Amino acid sequence: MKKIYLLTLFLIALACQKKDETNKPTVIKDEHSFSKPELAVVKHLELDIKVDFETQSITGKASWKIDNVSKGNEIIFDENTLNITKVTLGDDEKETKFELGKDVEFHGKPLHITIEPNTTKVNIYYNTTKDAVALQWLKPEQTADKKKPFLFSQGESVWSRTWIPCQDSPSVRFTYNAKITVPKDLMAVMSAVNPQKKNDTGIYTFKQDKAIPSYLMAIAVGDIEFQSIDERTGVYAEPSVLKKAAWEFAELGKMVVAAEKLYGPYRWGRYDVLVLPPSFPYGGMENPNLTFLTPGVLAGDRSLTSLLAHELGHSWSGNLVTNATWDDIWLNEGFTTYVEHRIGEAIFGEKEFEMQNVIIRKELIDNIAELGDTSPDTRLKVSLTGRNPDDGLSLIPYVKGYAFLKVIENAVGREKFDVFIKNYFDANAFKSITTEDFVKYINENLIKGDKALADKIKLDEWIYKPGIPSNITPVSSPDFDAIDKIQKSWRETGVKGLSKKITTTTEKQHFIDNLPTDITVKEMEALDTEFNFTKGGNFIIKRQWFVPSIRYKYTAAYPAIEQFLISTSRTGSVMMLYKEMAKTPEGKVWAKQIFNKAKSGYHQTTIQAVESILK
Repeated sequence: MKKIYLLTLFLIALACQKKDETNKPTVIKDEHSFSKPELAVVKHLELDIKVDFETQSITGKASWKIDNVSKGNEIIFDENTLNITKVTLGDDEKETKFELGKDVEFHGKPLHITIEPNTTKVNIYYNTTKDAVALQWLKPEQTADKKKPFLFSQGESVWSRTWIPCQDSPSVRFTYNAKITVPKDLMAVMSAVNPQKKNDTGIYTFKQDKAIPSYLMAIAVGDIEFQSIDERTGVYAEPSVLKKAAWEFAELGKMVVAAEKLYGPYRWGRYDVLVLPPSFPYGGMENPNLTFLTPGVLAGDRSLTSLLAHELGHSWSGNLVTNATWDDIWLNEGFTTYVEHRIGEAIFGEKEFEMQNVIIRKELIDNIAELGDTSPDTRLKVSLTGRNPDDGLSLIPYVKGYAFLKVIENAVGREKFDVFIKNYFDANAFKSITTEDFVKYINENLIKGDKALADKIKLDEWIYKPGIPSNITPVSSPDFDAIDKIQKSWRETGVKGLSKKITTTTEKQHFIDNLPTDITVKEMEALDTEFNFTKGGNFIIKRQWFVPSIRYKYTAAYPAIEQFLISTSRTGSVMMLYKEMAKTPEGKVWAKQIFNKAKSGYHQTTIQAVESILK
């Protein structure tokens, strides 16, 4: 009987041990964060800060609710250029020791804080400095209305730690509440539930009850107003921009509905957009509840609103299901590019979808050619160890990721693939996953041991090997075929009337991208007269046109190129032009001259990117 009793105790203990092991969180090694969330992890943030435009600093307290998983005596945060003044524990604010570790390029320093085994709250008092990469402080003359200053943040990839001490890894998710004090004539908005009117106190409160990673923490402060589009979508912008933006984004609500029909309910409550001043470094940033947008999307004809479909798509791929490390960025951007184009097809039609497929394929081929088809950076799963993780934000994860998902769709059929993606979003909602998690999920839920299907898809080749696999899905567009015929004949027939045959933004982009390599300045001038490329208001068309203008020395466009580079900080777009300039010695001199004039209005990430080209 005693033996049976001891055996029973042993089996119970073994079962408990296995249960504990099962419940242990998966340890994700993020090379770009000093934090060790497997030992002690943040769960909720109470942020209380004041925004001071005179000193260009944020001052206040970040109170973190934590889970001391290991019951140890330390929790590690990420910080970069912050001034940490005091750290306390608990509601009674018992002061504790803290220590900053060694500074690492692009990453800042680890913030080691002494805690107790039963600690559940850590309060960090701090202020930001002028070296905060995430924060862009704008003088009134740098805004659209040129009357009041403006502040916005850009946290992706590892820059949130420059304005909030945090565990700055996409694998760590938390909820937050915030109290923001700003000048009384300005309004604050965040990646949370937002006010729709200014108040007379300058104090704004926010709540984000969905767990998000730190790179999606966002703030903007300025002379901002709001206009609704429908019951759950709307636009924030400076007063002079607001009506134009609301008209441009009139189909925003339809986009949300189209996305929901494809991939399930939108889970974030409201979906609003904020149009920022020109120094914003990206086309858009998918901050939850409030997408930040470049004003370059305001073409005046709704021709560039497909960018919105991309940022909206992130509400599922990226914000809902997040890459766990920056090596896995394709999980965010490849899926979102796929979702973007499915939304676009539903809103803008199949012809536009076909044309976009051809443009994306060209971007993939061009980027592979630029990097080299054996470059490890042309893999979907990249290695960014020891590098600035922003290096992973090339076009490869977008366009190669999209091509890979099109291969899967082609292999199993669109209907089946739609069900798979919807289930993938549901199964991993509000989680951060690795590429290996995705591989496991697709093998278990789609491929299911079917060797013939696995051979069709070639998972490992697409994800872990460089270049373009041989099973890439062909793309074509009858509309582009018609433009290609025009491209072959316009030199003989003349340019007059071409602008009536080539009308949409996508058609014009394709035409410009495929101009003959021996085109003359006189021919460039004739095309410019016909289409008004240089002086037109469409951001994408101007950007594309300026590339051959630089390449073929169409000097009539040079003043407009300089103005374009000074007036926008959209990193990918300005890099495209600076790269083209830097191909010749005289072009590089010109580029440096423009950069010296422009950089005061650029975001710090844009400055870093351009400096890498012109060094």
